[in-house]
Amino acid sequence: MKKDFIFTSESVTEGHPDKLCDQISDAIVDHYLQQDPYSRIIAECAVSTAVVFIAARFASPASVDCPLVARNVISQIGYEEESFNSKTCSILTSLQEMPVRPRDRFDENKLKDEDIDEILAENAATVFGFACGQTPALMPMPIWLAHRLSRRLTSARLQKILPALAPDGKVQVGVEYRDFKPNRIHSITVLASQKRPGEDIQKFAFGIIEAVIGPVFQEETIKPDRKTAIFINPQGPFITGGPSVHSGLTGRKAGVDTYGEYSRQSGAALSGKDPLRVDRVGVYAARYAAKNIIAAGLAGECEIQLSYSIGRSHPVSVQVETFGSGKIPDEEILAAVREHFDFRLAAIVRQFSLRRLPSLVKGGFYRKLAAYGHVGRMDIGLPWEVTDKVAILRQYLPHHAVGS
Repeated sequence: MKKDFIFTSESVTEGHPDKLCDQISDAIVDHYLQQDPYSRIIAECAVSTAVVFIAARFASPASVDCPLVARNVISQIGYEEESFNSKTCSILTSLQEMPVRPRDRFDENKLKDEDIDEILAENAATVFGFACGQTPALMPMPIWLAHRLSRRLTSARLQKILPALAPDGKVQVGVEYRDFKPNRIHSITVLASQKRPGEDIQKFAFGIIEAVIGPVFQEETIKPDRKTAIFINPQGPFITGGPSVHSGLTGRKAGVDTYGEYSRQSGAALSGKDPLRVDRVGVYAARYAAKNIIAAGLAGECEIQLSYSIGRSHPVSVQVETFGSGKIPDEEILAAVREHFDFRLAAIVRQFSLRRLPSLVKGGFYRKLAAYGHVGRMDIGLPWEVTDKVAILRQYLPHHAVGS
């Protein structure tokens, strides 16, 4: 394995068409769970020029106006252009109501351990969780920086610091590693859509450097240097952007949602699924375990792999990989993970209150995950980002390694 390399990750703003679709899908999930926490719902979305298509299957007594939810999301993101806006876009739906099943309407907080074993996975999935010591959030540095820049890009637009910005944008950050550790910023590329043609491109680029890149790196230990390549709209002005320029689809940004491709991810969509879909919530449980392993000092990098089969409550396989960075053998870390983390579907739902959070969090919960990552967030309190297992996991360290 190479010790010295360059790794690039991308993030996109909430106005990117794929993220627009993710937010519509998760806003629909929120609305169903707010009315009925036992709702089963799968919602997928596609957008193109002036058209939004929503396909959803649901089993719930709740009543949700999916087109209205979509229009509200479009409006809140800030699409006001004639080519695409919440008032004039066409919304097509394919909605299928499924029978409500009594077996889905259990209160996980009242289940005994043997009852949890009776809640079985209904879809096969192999999911991954990852953590490392590169950033305060224990995330890989490229995706951490890319998310920070894309969020700042949106803030500069909403606060009218850069009024020429339109909602659609993309950021790529290349980090140069030396001996497996971030050493310098190799490159920063910002594709920022503009509201109008005729904007002075040099003035526009300077504004992004001053209002976006500068403030973000002010707080970072590793900053751009004289050799860092910075590209702002390198192919020329990017006018309007959004669905009028390129289409979007729910679940197409799996790397952006997780670890920026630095670690493996399942490739399955995370957004638009209720909490009884293990291919969604298993990702959160795996991240929780990996982050606690790193926070406890058992390794410098940790990837947790969970494989689920239909009709089983426990994952059929749990794997741990520390890439040679473990303070103890991976087999011992795996034993600790098996001992202290419960990866059964109902246990995950119960521990993280996944059915209740949309009602507890103002403005809904899942839509907040649909842009800027489902993991590694420090701007919102996510239950799977808590490092409450650190004390017990540190007991597995050799005595001489504790505190080192």
